[in-house]
Order: sequence, then structure tokens, then C-alpha cells
Amino acid sequence: MIEAKVIISIPEGKLRDYIDGTIRPDTPEEYVRQTVEKRLINEHKYLKDQIKIEYGVQMGSGKKRADIVIFDEDATEEQKKDQHNIKTIVECKKEAVKPTDKNNGIEQLKTYMAACNNCEWGMWTNGLHKTVYRKVVNEKKQTIFEEYNDIPSADGTTDEQERPNRNTLIKAYEDNLLFTFKTCHNIIYVNEGLQKQPAFFEFLKIIFCKIHDERNLLEPVEFYTSSKERNYKDGQASVYKRISKIFEEVKKRHGQIFAKNDEIKLLPRTVTHLTAELQKYALLTTDIDIKGKAYEELVGSNLRGDRGEFFTPRNVMKMAVAMLNPKENEKVLDSSCGTGGFVVTAMNAVINKLTKKLEKQYGEKEGWNADVRSIFNQKISEIAAENYFGFDINPDLVKATKMNMVMNNDGSGNILQLNSLLPPQEWEEDTKKKLAKALNIPVSAIRNHKSLGHFDIIVTNPPFGSKIPIKDQQILEQYDLAHIWNKDENGNWFKTDRLQSSVPPEQLFIERILQLLKEGGRTAIVLPDSILGAPGLEYIRHWLIKKTKIIASVDLHADAFQPRNGTQCSILFLQKKTQKEIAEEEKTREIIDYDIFMTMIDHIGHDKRGGKIFKRDEKGNIVLLEVEQLVKEKDAA
Repeated sequence: MIEAKVIISIPEGKLRDYIDGTIRPDTPEEYVRQTVEKRLINEHKYLKDQIKIEYGVQMGSGKKRADIVIFDEDATEEQKKDQHNIKTIVECKKEAVKPTDKNNGIEQLKTYMAACNNCEWGMWTNGLHKTVYRKVVNEKKQTIFEEYNDIPSADGTTDEQERPNRNTLIKAYEDNLLFTFKTCHNIIYVNEGLQKQPAFFEFLKIIFCKIHDERNLLEPVEFYTSSKERNYKDGQASVYKRISKIFEEVKKRHGQIFAKNDEIKLLPRTVTHLTAELQKYALLTTDIDIKGKAYEELVGSNLRGDRGEFFTPRNVMKMAVAMLNPKENEKVLDSSCGTGGFVVTAMNAVINKLTKKLEKQYGEKEGWNADVRSIFNQKISEIAAENYFGFDINPDLVKATKMNMVMNNDGSGNILQLNSLLPPQEWEEDTKKKLAKALNIPVSAIRNHKSLGHFDIIVTNPPFGSKIPIKDQQILEQYDLAHIWNKDENGNWFKTDRLQSSVPPEQLFIERILQLLKEGGRTAIVLPDSILGAPGLEYIRHWLIKKTKIIASVDLHADAFQPRNGTQCSILFLQKKTQKEIAEEEKTREIIDYDIFMTMIDHIGHDKRGGKIFKRDEKGNIVLLEVEQLVKEKDAA
């Protein structure tokens, strides 16, 4: 393989067009266009040479610029100068522009299509709403615009074919899945008028149906709609019936998420439009980061609560999991799992190791036969069922985490609704039974706060804040750190018998996490910097040094959790000492000597508003590294 690298500088506030390389202003409308361009190339498989950007279309005595136009693959440069050779026109607008807008809405697209004699297809999108038209002449010789699900791909295939083939399902690229999820949520909002939370959970049902259908490899695709069905009431009713039938199977498989009498509470029209948006994608094989970003952003904007919840950026999660380096047989827990990002990231780190191990024996994953794939999938299901756990107090986030696990390898069984700070005696009996069964221990073993150490790894971002203090005496009396601490005449800290009146939750979570870990177990905890630096919390640091080996402290960038939270945080990596180690240190009055890794993160990859930050040269221009790979094609014989 030969690589050719070209470094290109891009001025601040600009971007480089994905199709023609032109440097353009970085605007909300341009973001939509660039996302569409990537989809045309990566999903629809058009060649860049077929596409022209900002193409001048003659409209009477004046000219208008069409955002994107597509020609036949064999069209010459001379033919591309003639607008009547355009096959497809795409108009891209920023989110604030509505489809009904008099000057910039879908009517503008129709006028462009009408001005180009041979233009058959057109698409209008603002990132939230997408409308596709096919220009046809009816039996009365009138030009009409029929609505379709999507424009055709480069090979001419359209959604007019009644049932998609599993081999034609495509992986989503970059922000296209995020666009699609937002579009789906907007469809529910517009058609149903539901509030954010119920709209999100109805969307979840449709996603579950999509994934269930993808797993059903031996049967034809059932999650689909044709354009004809989409545009007529009886067709929409057929689609609703088809998707509802899938949902009945979903409920049987995921009884811990959906009740037996649950149903899809959306109109047939809405279900049909959602199906049209999702049917082309292969969600199960789409890159995990792309799915995670789309899903977690949607969850965050719809289910974010008021309990100090703020979700961890994906690059921070990856770093924490990589530093903990989970093994195949280790039990991993996120005790405040939120959307499940840490659990999914940890599980996929192990799955990647398993994949590499199998690739050494059987070659690249794409070439595995059915037997090897079956063994691989069975092993993943076993790992997910036996070793990955999540607790959260928020029942909506528990559902969201289960969905995230299902979407990323079907490990939904060990995600439990639980206030993990409560005394185990007060945990619901059903919850204890589920946990005990998954841990392969008797229920009686989960007795109190001293009998919880069953996990090898805990990676978590617990809720923070003085606004949500814990005041319940029954909860507080389980924790050393909930007591008042004093210093003796030698300056050594000691715990008194008196409890504090209230304690911020993150302080209690530190101790609960240590209680949940096995001896020698390790953890990564996102904590506010005050824990590590505030003079008044020195007793916590004293307790940590006594109970754990502090492996590392990573000071995160100030904008790590922006745009939604500006709390300055660190990640503390700890290993729980064994009772033997603690006893030895108390006997000798000396701490075991070991190294502690400490660092500060200078760059987080985004600014205070959440916008991406790119590498720049000495003049302040963005540096883009363009890599072209020439790969020798394998001999088919």
C-alpha cells in the first residue's frame, strides 16, 4: 500500500469543501451541505467528478446557484456546462429555515428542478427535515413532483424496490446518523406534538424494531417502507402493522425494558416516515463511535435531569478505559451509568481484543465464515451477560443505557435501576436477585455495605454537587467519609463517631466504589478538582492514601464538559489495597512506596460551545492532513 500525504492550511472560520476542495466560510448552512456531500460519496457511492457545488442555474433572465448538482457518471466536462444534463439537485439550508419558507423552502427546489429539463430527482434538507421529489409526467402530460424516501444511489437503485436486501444496508458515516436521529425526533415532534421525553421513548421503540430486524438474518427484511406506502394512508397502515409485529417480538426478547401490554403509540404516518429515514442503515455494523455520538447526544438533549448529571465526552471515556485496560474475564461496573457510554466503551475495548485474537487464527473479520462469526457473536453475548454492569437511579437513563448496550452488541441484561448509595438492605429484592444471579452468588451474600466487593473494574462519572447533598442518616452511617474527621496532636487525621449533617454525593460515591471493588480491583472516577485540592477535604485524601494505591491523576481541560457544564474535573485512577497490605502498613506505620502518574490535559478537541478545535499552523490556519491510499486489489480468483 502506498500513501501520499498532503498538508493543507485552512484559515480560521473556514472549511475545505469535501467534494471540490474549495475553501468556504464555516456556517451552519455549510455544515449541513458538507454532511450531505459526505453521504453522497460514502453512502450513495457517487464519484466526486459527478458532482458540482454552487452550480449556476439559469432562471429566466437571471441565474441562481444550486447547492449541489449531480450528473451521469460518463458526462463530459462540456456536457456538465449544460444545466439540462443535471440528474439530481440538492438544496441545503441551516436548521432555522423551514421547508415552507417562501424563498428558501421546498418550492425553491422545485423551481430549480423545473428549470433543468432532464433533472429527475431533487432533495431539500435543513439537517432536521428532509424532502425528496421525483419529477414525472403524468397521463395528462402534466409535470408533477412525487415524494420519495430518498434519492437513488449511484447504481440507480431507489427505495421504490419494495423490500431492501440485507446486502444493500449501509454503514452510517460521520454526522449522518446524528442528522438522521435528529430528523426522526423532529418527525415525532411535528406529527405527534409529544414532549421531549415521551417522544424519545417512542423513537427508542422504533430503533429496537430496526435492530431486531437486522439480527433476524435468516428472514427477509421487514423493517422497510416503499415510497408508495409512505404517500398513502392504506400503505402507511400496512407499514404500521409490519413494524408493530416486529415490536411484539422485541417485547418478548426485551421483557426487562418493555411491558407485555406496551405498544407503539405513534400514528401510522409517523411510523412510516421514521422507517423511511432508518431503513437504509445497518445500525449493528455502523462504527461504534458514530452510533455513540448520535445516540448519546440525542439522549443528553432529551433526558438530562437535575441530579447533577452531565455526560462524559467520548474521548475522555476512551482514555479512561484504555488506562484501566479491562481483560476478557473481568467484571466491569459503572455505578452511575447515565447513557451507558463507559460500559459500552469498556465492553468494546474487550471485543476489539477478542476480534484481533480471532483474526490471527482466521484472517480479517470480513472474511470469516458463518461458523466463526457464530462463535464470535456467542462469545460477545456471554461476555456482555456475565461481565458488564450498570447502575443508575434514573429509570429513564436505565432504559437509555439498555438501548445503548443492545445497539452495541446486546448486553442489556445487567443494567439496573438502583440508588447505589442506599444500604444494600434497602435495595429492592428483585434488584438484588437480578444482581446476585448475574454475579453467580446467593442473594444472601448481598447483606450490607461490607459485602459488596464483587467487581474488578469500576469506571464512572458520579453525580456532583452541593445542590444535591445526601442528608439521610441511614445512608450516611455506612461511610467513613460521612463522619466528621479531626486531627490529633501529631497532625494525623482520625474519624470521630459523629456524622456530618449533609455530604455531597461524589464524596460518598468514592467510598461506595471502593466497597464495590474486589481487593486489588481498580477504578477510574471523574471527580471535581476540589476533592484533590481543597484544604477542607484533606481528610478524604488521607483516607484514599490509606485505602488505595493512587495510580494516576489526570487533570482534565477546563472545557472538557462544555457546553453544558463548566466544572473543573480530574480523573482519579485508584487500586483498592488488600486487607493484608493495609494491615502491614498500619503495623509498620509506613506507606508502600510506588509511583503515581500525574498529568494535565492541554487540549480536549472542542471549545466552550462544543465546536471542534482543529490543529493550526504558526499563522493560525487550520492544518488538514489529506491522506490518499492506493491499495492493491485482491485477486478474486
